[in-house]
Amino acid sequence: MNSKDERIDVYIANSRDFAVPVLEHLRHLVHRYCPQAQETLKWGFPHFMYHKTILCSMASFTSHCAFGFWNGKLLEDSHGLFITEGNEKAMGQLGQIRSLKDLPKDEILGLYIMQSMTLIEQGVKLPKKPKSDVQITVPDEIHAALLQHSDAFEYFNKLSNSHKKEYLQWISEAKLEATRAKRLSTMIQWLEEGRNLNWKYEGKMKNSS
Repeated sequence: MNSKDERIDVYIANSRDFAVPVLEHLRHLVHRYCPQAQETLKWGFPHFMYHKTILCSMASFTSHCAFGFWNGKLLEDSHGLFITEGNEKAMGQLGQIRSLKDLPKDEILGLYIMQSMTLIEQGVKLPKKPKSDVQITVPDEIHAALLQHSDAFEYFNKLSNSHKKEYLQWISEAKLEATRAKRLSTMIQWLEEGRNLNWKYEGKMKNSS
């Protein structure tokens, strides 16, 4: 079975110039330490599968790349690679990667890849999240837009389900495609600013109290 996916070739080729060598290097490194890894495209960005389980993923954005392990919360961060606070937060655990210089040494990142592989082989999984009363399904179009804006993506994931639902309903209720696109753009902007959909009204309510 071919471990490479042509869609990943296209994804890398369409990425910004700074991102191409970073993505190519990460791709090579994953296959170097996990020859059995299978490539696929999930949620619009490259993933690497091992024993039918997500091993890791990578993505490129406007000014940085991201790389992370699906079971990252279970990995022992013995070399202190994982970014947990500060301005360098990004999707994944390595923070915002702007060039090859931002990557750890191959041998070190390789150890983390093999550690993730071992956990998958042992069947160790992340604890299940408690089920929410409100079921949220994000349409592919909106999900793809969020993935292109890491700050918006991260803030959206922090929102309560009710606040997420408000945004999704607001966009889905638009009858015209142009209105829908405008609302999606506004949603991304407000999320990047750390705002809920009804932030204007919430401010007025606080001032009147």
